[in-house]
Amino acid sequence: MIDDPADGWFPESVAATYDGPGGANRPEVVTPAVDLLESLADGPALEFAAGTGRIAAPLAARGVPVSGIELSRAMAARIAGKPGGDQVHVTIGDMTATRVPGRFSLVYLVFNTIGNVTTQDGQVDVFRNAAAHLRPGGLFLVEVGVPNLRRLPPGQDTVPFAISPGYVGFDQYDVVTQQFTSNHVTVSPDGQGRFRRIPFRYVWPAELDLMARLAGMRLRHRWGGWDRSEFTADSTKHVSVWALTES
Repeated sequence: MIDDPADGWFPESVAATYDGPGGANRPEVVTPAVDLLESLADGPALEFAAGTGRIAAPLAARGVPVSGIELSRAMAARIAGKPGGDQVHVTIGDMTATRVPGRFSLVYLVFNTIGNVTTQDGQVDVFRNAAAHLRPGGLFLVEVGVPNLRRLPPGQDTVPFAISPGYVGFDQYDVVTQQFTSNHVTVSPDGQGRFRRIPFRYVWPAELDLMARLAGMRLRHRWGGWDRSEFTADSTKHVSVWALTES
């Protein structure tokens, strides 16, 4: 298995197991997301960082015209093999700048992927690129976790988020720069270990609202999850939707 550096943090070695059962691939996770996106899409939809088509393919299978932008060729190569995936039009590129033809009713970015853009300027560019693809009144949706800093006592910079047989996951924060890394330690049944470390930039809801305003959008909805539950001080993530107010 040879990884192409152009695929960034999601090369073939990651893509090969990305669609494994459990986690974000569970039907009880995917279905509510697709339900909400389908209800918001009043015409063609565009997914930034489409990955392996976890969301884009089932959304397309419901009859929504879906396009996608994805940096990793290894990830994107798996979209067509999913039900509905052959209807997804994928462009290889960086979601901060890559343009695709057409105007869309909905642009969406899920599963914390806004944090894969590790500078504030880059995140602003994501919002501007989304706005550039939207028709007037179109919607931009982002799903992202709330920074877990409330669990950091003085002097500590690390928060575990998953512990299971053969796997430990933890986030390590730099509260000065808003940089953090997601760390994954996996041990196979034969005792072989693997450590994977991915950089992120965490971003607060209010900061995202300001990025949206810079791109000509205003907040329309903010929920605590795909079920449209109320966003509260105890919410661990949010699903936020901004509407384009400029043509």
